[in-house]
Amino acid sequence: MKSSSSLSGRNPRLLIFSALMAALTAIGAYIMIPLPISPVPVTLQNLFVVLSGMLLGAKAGFLSQIIYLALGLVGLPVFAGGTAGVGVLFSPTGGYLMAFPLAAYVIGKMSGGNLKIDAVSASIGMILIYVLGASFMVAFWDFSPVQALSAGVFPFIPGDIFKVVVAVAIRVSMPAALMNRLEITAG
Repeated sequence: MKSSSSLSGRNPRLLIFSALMAALTAIGAYIMIPLPISPVPVTLQNLFVVLSGMLLGAKAGFLSQIIYLALGLVGLPVFAGGTAGVGVLFSPTGGYLMAFPLAAYVIGKMSGGNLKIDAVSASIGMILIYVLGASFMVAFWDFSPVQALSAGVFPFIPGDIFKVVVAVAIRVSMPAALMNRLEITAG
């Protein structure tokens, strides 16, 4: 059952878990494989984006990714490969990064601890990241739509399917009693 607590001081656990998911997303950025065909590396960031929405719910999942982006914007090296700063948001990876809070929010709104629903919500979140990321490449980096798909979507699909499976397995394996006890799911 989702808690009705807001993100204010009434539920400091949500703030703590949001900060934890931001930290995990930053760690996921360091687990990276550069691709010679793409300016976008393979990372584990989007695994933690999906988990933030599923485990924290829409608002706290969104907040966790805003915290993550804010840390990078103020200069902490939390983006892929230890990069930081506003310039990263204006690089070819910027659209993907900017999609993280929205994807976490959508996943959090849709997920519910059910295998099928969680798989669909995680997949929709990944697709949202792809659409915003590839669109950014087309709009601001002179990629054609085919080039953006070839460099920013297709190489990532197999790994992201695996990440969706892992995220869903983690979420559905967590007993409802634990989720309720921790009070970490809040719309």
